[in-house]
Amino acid sequence: MDAILVLDILGVIAFSISGVLTSMRKNMDAFGILIIAFVTSVGGGTLRDVLLNDEVGWLSNMTYAYTIISTSILAVIFRKRLTFFKKSLFLFDTLGIGLYTVVGIEKGIGAGLHPIICIAFGTMSACFGGVIRDILCNEIPVIFRKEIYATACILGGFTYFAISYFNAPEGIVFIGAFLVVVSIRLVAVTFKISLPDIYKLYDEN
Repeated sequence: MDAILVLDILGVIAFSISGVLTSMRKNMDAFGILIIAFVTSVGGGTLRDVLLNDEVGWLSNMTYAYTIISTSILAVIFRKRLTFFKKSLFLFDTLGIGLYTVVGIEKGIGAGLHPIICIAFGTMSACFGGVIRDILCNEIPVIFRKEIYATACILGGFTYFAISYFNAPEGIVFIGAFLVVVSIRLVAVTFKISLPDIYKLYDEN
């Protein structure tokens, strides 16, 4: 199993739990929980692979489906251990965007795309599943609010190429970019840092 597939599966696990927690908060039934877990975990990757004209991973590799189903079942069974839903949701969502940012960038590099486009693919991979999840759960997607979300992915993407420039080992590049995404998201939420409100800026002028 190569490194990208491992990162992809880890991202699926993180986003599956994120989807389960969101759907449980909305009091969905078992079918709803599974659907939300599924679209959250593979939504961004599916869009990425379609745009790259690449094989959609979960259609040909049953490891994805098995991972989503088993993770969803375990998350429901051990839901009482995830007492603080909001904090748990934030944690797994943050881990998911960090992992999928790296996977998306690697896919873009493999397709021979420009670094900026690779960063865009990484950001899209990380965020689009959450967008689908929030829309289906009747919430405004996090990426469309003032929260530092996609911005963390973009900065993580630039970090990826900055570290690569110095010919660092692949593992260091992956870990560095991942940690930047996660750290920025954690700091932003902890200290309530957000993007400026464009409407207030406009009104002030």
